[in-house]
Amino acid sequence: MEMEGAFVGKTILVIEDEQQIVEICRDYLTANGFEVASASDGIAGLKLAESIHPVLVLLDLMLPGMDGIEICRRLRLHSAVPIIILTARHREADKLEGLQTGADDYITKPFSPREMVARVQAVLRRTENHPESETEKATAIRLDRDHYRALLPAGEVSLTPTEFDILSILSSQPGEVFSRGQLLNLIRGVSFGSYERAIDSHIRNLRRKVDRDGDNKRHIITVHGYGYKYVE
Repeated sequence: MEMEGAFVGKTILVIEDEQQIVEICRDYLTANGFEVASASDGIAGLKLAESIHPVLVLLDLMLPGMDGIEICRRLRLHSAVPIIILTARHREADKLEGLQTGADDYITKPFSPREMVARVQAVLRRTENHPESETEKATAIRLDRDHYRALLPAGEVSLTPTEFDILSILSSQPGEVFSRGQLLNLIRGVSFGSYERAIDSHIRNLRRKVDRDGDNKRHIITVHGYGYKYVE
């Protein structure tokens, strides 16, 4: 396992009730330069997330006390911390539910510890490889990358890192159509194939936030059979 120097000292919070999985995550993450905190039930995990401000949360869906979907929903009320869901549920609908609630990625159990570390590093690179306080000017909106906000004529909205990246890509070239695979490729550096359906969930979340006047195609338009584009 190679240590990723850029992430040394960064705290990952693992909210998981299976101790063996916690220990696997801890071993591989610490070997790659991260610090790891953990909680074995949902209520304690939410409190810990709100108190230590981790750089990323690995979140199990089925937890005692409070399930992962509710934790994700509550965190998203005030935080843009990247969230990767750990789930034993293999149905696509179960995975997409977490993404619709605001998670950035998901990993299906049983998983490769090396893949888990790679996913964590990929998400963090997206959130850290940008100048601080960078404000990107789109056309009708401005994007504040430092705080993951979209500044709209009607006010500002908070976005998750994935939502921010999708909106940034689409709005950087108004009118150009991007396929789901292209969006994944630009965001993650590789297309995950079957994971392309997850883009739809992030787009729905974006529309609820960006098109708050009820016209859910005012900025982000679906090009049926291909993908999405941004328009004025």
